[in-house]
Amino acid sequence: MPEVQAVKDQDTVKLISYLLERQFSQQLADVWNIGLNLALRISDLLSIKFSDIQDDRLIIKESKTGKIANIKLNSKTLERIQRIAREHPNHIYLFQSYRNQRAKHIKPAPLSRRYICRALAMIGEELKIALGTHSMRKTRGYLLYQQTKDIGRVMKMLRHSAEETTLRYIGIEQDDIDKDFVELEI
Repeated sequence: MPEVQAVKDQDTVKLISYLLERQFSQQLADVWNIGLNLALRISDLLSIKFSDIQDDRLIIKESKTGKIANIKLNSKTLERIQRIAREHPNHIYLFQSYRNQRAKHIKPAPLSRRYICRALAMIGEELKIALGTHSMRKTRGYLLYQQTKDIGRVMKMLRHSAEETTLRYIGIEQDDIDKDFVELEI
């Protein structure tokens, strides 16, 4: 599987959301937009249940690390979640699969990681970007780093323990570091 990238500008972030909605569904655009705002791994994002959301917080145990993610939801994310809850009051999962809606004997399940991966890969091909499920998490980390230049904050948000892991993860490369040295004259 090829290495996926962070999306490094806001216009492309919005374009991806638009293309997901137009070519796939509002639900996939919601996965992208909410995923960007939560910076969770895709397995944790898809496993979110409405019961994991209390007021303006999401509290879940990350499957990979076992760490508790206690995330304050921003207003855009909260509005999207509330809209989904209104439209699907009987859903258990935030991103519940519609595939087996009529089958009464099949337990509710979230969308599959594979489905999300294929949709993002198709949009990525169209835009000539290596896009995948980790792109949401990487994009949030990259944009936060560009806004703050505080790798410690980015590490904490992504719940990483090593700075070099975070820098590599969000796609900060030698060219970016060189640019910072050239542009910041003291």
